[in-house]
Amino acid sequence: MKYGGFIIEKTGQVDAFGFPVLTKRPDPDAKPAPDPNRQNPADFAAAKLALEAATGGKNTLIFDDLGLPSVMVRVPAFLWSDVFDGAPKELCTAFIVGGKPVAELWVSKFMNVVEHGRAYSLPAREPAHTLTIEEARDACARKGRGWHLFSNAEWMAIALWCRKNGTIPHGNTRYCADLFAPHETATGAVSELYERDLVDAPRPGPETPERSLGGTGPASWSHDGTDAGIFDLNGNVWDFLSGFRILDGEIQVIPNNDSALGVDESTDSQSWRAILPSGELVPPGTPGTFKYDGEQPGRKDSENAPVGQARLNTTVEYPNYFGGAENQKHMAWAFGPWETLPVADGLELPFILKALGIVAPDAEIGKQLSGGADNPQLYFIRNYGERMCARGASWIGGDGFWYLYLRETREFIYPDIGFRAAWVDLDA
Repeated sequence: MKYGGFIIEKTGQVDAFGFPVLTKRPDPDAKPAPDPNRQNPADFAAAKLALEAATGGKNTLIFDDLGLPSVMVRVPAFLWSDVFDGAPKELCTAFIVGGKPVAELWVSKFMNVVEHGRAYSLPAREPAHTLTIEEARDACARKGRGWHLFSNAEWMAIALWCRKNGTIPHGNTRYCADLFAPHETATGAVSELYERDLVDAPRPGPETPERSLGGTGPASWSHDGTDAGIFDLNGNVWDFLSGFRILDGEIQVIPNNDSALGVDESTDSQSWRAILPSGELVPPGTPGTFKYDGEQPGRKDSENAPVGQARLNTTVEYPNYFGGAENQKHMAWAFGPWETLPVADGLELPFILKALGIVAPDAEIGKQLSGGADNPQLYFIRNYGERMCARGASWIGGDGFWYLYLRETREFIYPDIGFRAAWVDLDA
């Protein structure tokens, strides 16, 4: 089928849940529209003032290179010790960009849509989806200086703030309702991708909506429990995140929040750093860095299936898959409860692992999320090849604010994964 200037097709493969693996190619009939004339931000002055007045300055309109607005939420800087008991009294690394402290972050209030090849945070819109992480990154970067794909450092800073403040968000975790609070609902959209039988995911009925329109859920679906917060961090569609990946099992990050600078995050970039048990960031490939190992021998056949749990280690003893190179994208993988991810004997865990969500901040996150119910938070990992990061789960997967997804390549697309932009004033 045609969608967003591309032709999207099934590859004939399915993943371990029975969902088809998709591919896309440019639509030869698509004619990209030229960029519109730059708008004058002064024309939006009344709307900007009204938004700031209604939210006490917590929300504003921020304009891109075309002079077009996005609704953004202010996140003031804080110390790690403010949000994590026993953490150092140091500035949270999400607020360190290029070695310098920043006073605040501005995060898209809504999952983004793409217009004119750029990302926008706009209310009551169906979020963009079925795009690669590189397409998401480019849509953010095209907006201009300071704009970037929401980073893993930013996500975890906000997630730990929510945990400390008791405002873990609800969300669209079961077909436009909250799994544990089904009376909480949002306005939804019935996907044409389902209507055309491109995706074979189970759902209650042919007209059941999947993705919800941004911000149409109740205030409990925002990060601070108010209408001024960031919406849809839990469920709806997964958030692609910059600044965190694994490469052949090795855990690699972009230091601090340098993703906000738009640094090179390509496969062969020199910006990536691995992590030693001391917490020191070192070049990838340095012996003894943290890795996601398998807990049992992997597979060499071509079946796309789970193969036990992962474990944190400093070597990869058990790659999940060790068959032919032609099957590197979609073969065996590990999953289990994130809050009880096994750790190799004798391995000490520096604080940075919890700060960046490489391991869970504690063993009670599932109960914190669902009001005490037994709700394990899951990780999905392939420890061979390059795997990009997403968090937050979707309308299919259940309540998954803390879910960690490190299973797919840069080329991965699916209708349940999208993104949001963030902005930092690099000239302040």
